Amino acid sequence: MKTCEVILRLITAIFVGGAIGYEREYKNMPAGFRTHILVCLGACVISMIQLYDIQNIEQIIIAHPDLAPSFKADVGRLGAQVISGIGFLGAGTIIQDKGSVKGLTTAASLWVVACIGLAIGLGYYSLVIFSTIAVVISLVTLKKFETRFLDKMNTVKLEITYLEKKETVHMVTDYFEEKNIKVKNIEFSMEDDVSQGYKSMYTLLVPRYIKLNDILKDLGEKSQIIKVNIV
Repeated sequence: MKTCEVILRLITAIFVGGAIGYEREYKNMPAGFRTHILVCLGACVISMIQLYDIQNIEQIIIAHPDLAPSFKADVGRLGAQVISGIGFLGAGTIIQDKGSVKGLTTAASLWVVACIGLAIGLGYYSLVIFSTIAVVISLVTLKKFETRFLDKMNTVKLEITYLEKKETVHMVTDYFEEKNIKVKNIEFSMEDDVSQGYKSMYTLLVPRYIKLNDILKDLGEKSQIIKVNIV
């Protein structure tokens, strides 16, 4: 492989990783501009190492045909390790906090960038161009479509301590219906001291446009409710 071709592929990897990483950086995600560039570069380098290995083995076999049975080149092995290994990096971007999970899209973008980096290293430029465009469209344009047309829910668990069991349960249920919050499950319990109130564990499906802090504030202002916690 010529030096100019190596440089071209490395520059392409920087550009592609940067284009996808910029969108993540702009949205203040854990893995942003530099991380995506490094992942794409690393995958590209691994692909070129595979090509160099094949070339070296071919030269050795041409020079020493009797050694051919001793050489076995698994072209995809190094690339497969990149694909599986990037999962550990992606896992570091996923955050679970009080019933909500964040970072899955960033983890997926890292994985896709690694795949594109492998394609760059192998010289599949048409595949690289179209896949990069597809990723950018998915991250930017489809986000607006998802927000507008898809009614996505987050699973949240609320522990509510309250007085006046029957009245409060009806009041809380009415509040959830008003906010289009679906109650998936309810678990009732009672404190040892009845004066300390009752407890209910609600498993809810909350539309993502509703902020959890707003739910806590609204319920916390009710006179019958002693305490509201996100589990």
